[in-house]
Formats: sequence, structure tokens, C-alpha cells
Amino acid sequence: MEKASEDLVEEHKAIQHALNVLEKMCSLLNDSQKVDNQDIEQIIDFIKTFADKCHHGKEEGFLFPALEEAGIKRENGPIGVMLLEHEKGRELVRHMQSSFSGNMVQPEKFAESSTAYINLLRNHIQKENSVLFPMGDARLSQAKQVELLNKFETFENEVIGKGKHLELHLMLEKFKAKYLEQS
Repeated sequence: MEKASEDLVEEHKAIQHALNVLEKMCSLLNDSQKVDNQDIEQIIDFIKTFADKCHHGKEEGFLFPALEEAGIKRENGPIGVMLLEHEKGRELVRHMQSSFSGNMVQPEKFAESSTAYINLLRNHIQKENSVLFPMGDARLSQAKQVELLNKFETFENEVIGKGKHLELHLMLEKFKAKYLEQS
């Protein structure tokens, strides 16, 4: 039985790889080493498109409403916490973007907002994987799980664009090779 949470956990893995790449970029900048500005812009685009628009879009548009219908609380509950963290993440991404002036990055400002984002998202993912998703899996029927998976796929194709998911994964693989597999 495939669960909607399994699809989202797989996306969490990709987001965690992106966070590792971002962390390496910050480390290089903190050591006064050069990081290609285009790479920084692309990792920010990955975060905005894949993590926020696609992944958080699926959660906010489909999963969280289904969980609320199944009795999981939004107000003063886990869904409300997740939504607040999504907003905080968006704010930190705006700070990352504002570290660019012209074609130059302000390394300290970028690293500061990126590090806060990395910490937020790692904790966020851990809470979803270990608390929220198991709660949802226990309460959502198989039929609802299938419905959610179908909605996720339609959302991905219509909102993100057919093939964009694969394109973002390929970019991430390139960054993993460039930033994480070098030593």
C-alpha cells in the first residue's frame, strides 16, 4: 500500500541533499572561497520551486486539509506549527535572495540566512517524518491515500510543469557532484 507520505518523504530526501549543498556553499563562502553566483541563484531557485512551490504546495493544498478532515488539529496543533514554519522558511529565502546586490553576493548575509534556513528545514523535516506523517498514515484510508497521490501528480504537472521535477533533480545531482563529492 503506497502512502502519500512516502511521496513526500522522498521529496524530503532531495530537499535534505539541497540543504547539504547549501551548507557546503556557506562553508566555502565563510572560508573566503569562491562560489559561483549562478550556482547560488540556482540552489535558491531549487528551494523556491521544489521545496516550497512543489513540496509545500502539495502539503498545504492537499495533505494538510485531508489531515484536518481526519481530525488532526491545525489551530494549536501540528498542522499549524508546520504552516508557521513554511512561512518562516519563505522569509529566510527572501533574506537569502536579498544578499544579492547586482551580480555580487554578500557572503556573510547569505550564509547567515542560509544557515537559519538549513536548521529550520532539517528540524521541520524531522517533525513531519517522525510525527505528522505517521499520524496521518494512521488516520487516512487507502482510498484517500490514492486520491492524494493522484492530486500530487496532477499538481506537479500543472503547477510546476511537466518535466520540471526531473530537471530539478538533475540540477541537484550536478550540485551534489560538484559540492559534496569533492574532497
